[in-house]
Amino acid sequence: MARRAQPERTCVGCRRRAPAGDLLRVIAVGDGAGHSLRPDPNRRMPGRGANMHPDPACFALAVRRRAFGRALRVTGVLDDGELAEHIDAPTTTSGQPDRARVASRVGRPT
Repeated sequence: MARRAQPERTCVGCRRRAPAGDLLRVIAVGDGAGHSLRPDPNRRMPGRGANMHPDPACFALAVRRRAFGRALRVTGVLDDGELAEHIDAPTTTSGQPDRARVASRVGRPT
C-alpha cells in the first residue's frame, strides 16, 4: 500500500519543517483596535495562516522575532493573549498532539 505524502510547513518560531498535522495554525483576526492572534486547531478558519509547534518555546521565539506579523502580512501590534492561553493550557481539547510527543519528534527535550 502506497503512503501519501503529507504536506510540510515551517514553524514560525524555531523555523524547523514538520508535517502540517503536528503544527498549530494561527490566524490574525482584525477588530476595531487592531489584530489579535487566534489558534485554529481544526485548520478551517478563513484567511492567511502561520504555523507553529504548540510549544511555549516556539511561541516565545516567534514573539521575540516578530514572526507573526511577517508571516500573516499584518502591520501594527498584535494581541497574542488568546494564543498564549491556548499554548500554555496543560490539556487541550483541540485534537492537537500533546507537547511531549511533538517535542520528541523534533528532537527537543520536554
